[in-house]
Amino acid sequence: MKEKDYIIMKKFNTPGFTKTVGHKTSRGLFVSLLRGFIITASLAFLSGLSNAQTSHPEKYTYIFTVAKDGTGDFRYIQDAIDAMRVYPLAPITLYIKNGVYNEKIELPANNTDVNFIGENVDSTIIVFNDYSGRGKLTTFTSFTAKISGNRFFAQNITFSNNAGRVGQAVALYVDADKAVFKNCRFLGDQDTIFSAGETSRQLFVDCYIEGTTDFIFGPSTAVFQSCTIREKSDSYITAASTTPGKKFGYVFLDCKIEAAPGVEKIYLGRPWRAHAKTVFIRCEMPVQVKPEGWNNWGNPENEKTVLYAEYKSTGVGAQADARVKWSRQLTDKEAAGYTLANIFASYNPNLPGEKDWFLQTTLKPFVWPSKK
Repeated sequence: MKEKDYIIMKKFNTPGFTKTVGHKTSRGLFVSLLRGFIITASLAFLSGLSNAQTSHPEKYTYIFTVAKDGTGDFRYIQDAIDAMRVYPLAPITLYIKNGVYNEKIELPANNTDVNFIGENVDSTIIVFNDYSGRGKLTTFTSFTAKISGNRFFAQNITFSNNAGRVGQAVALYVDADKAVFKNCRFLGDQDTIFSAGETSRQLFVDCYIEGTTDFIFGPSTAVFQSCTIREKSDSYITAASTTPGKKFGYVFLDCKIEAAPGVEKIYLGRPWRAHAKTVFIRCEMPVQVKPEGWNNWGNPENEKTVLYAEYKSTGVGAQADARVKWSRQLTDKEAAGYTLANIFASYNPNLPGEKDWFLQTTLKPFVWPSKK
């Protein structure tokens, strides 16, 4: 077959003169020229994109303020989140002044390295009232706050779902990795905290968490250190769904369990999935904790796969000899391995913040930025 000729139209633009000139060329030359044009254009685009993403970091805002009274940059938390640069070149801090923020918020996965600093934990409140079964909502869309951006830090904030005892109603849905909550409160009833993300790790320090049934649940590796856990009904504190193969699921270190008035029966946990792992270390147990301690969720097969354990529990409810036979009391050697470094160990030590994210728990005082 005879090679077909192509006409390449080239447009020349000079001041006061525009001309289109046609050139006859072979198919091979045409394809070669076209490829060259595509490659050149692509490189130019990527170069421009790279430059746009990394140059002039000073033009981006890294400190935001939210205040209900209008003295900040925004009145609503979600408006501030929407204004943040995604994948920022430096950590972003959002200062939240005292007030009740009645809104449903979501920090997407591309909003990494964000800090929420509240003015006062008792008076800086994020609250909403969604619940599973309200319209098309499910457990996993009933959240008041959903945090997906990695390396998140929150301090002095109350996360609340005040839907009441209407079923599953999540206050915090967190699937971010390397997330830290310091001196925060989590208020709700059933399913208060969903610690999501099969490979995510979260740390709760000096926090207050309350609920009725399964109010700490999910598949992540999460540590609750020096927290107060308040059970509001005769029910289960945890419902871990730890991913098979993971060494750690939920770990409670030096926590205090409380019972609301009228509560008589507390279970430490039941397995939402068969490989649930939950361990209480040096925790204070009230008399309301059932002697057996744990529940198999109506399936004896779960007893073969779960890891439910304690170490040096204290209080009237710490009845080690009465616990179910398929739970464990850790030895001194085993308990010594439950350090933050071991629990949060990773196979990717060079990832951002990988070696020290769980050490970033020093109290960060609320400093209201001056408006420029």
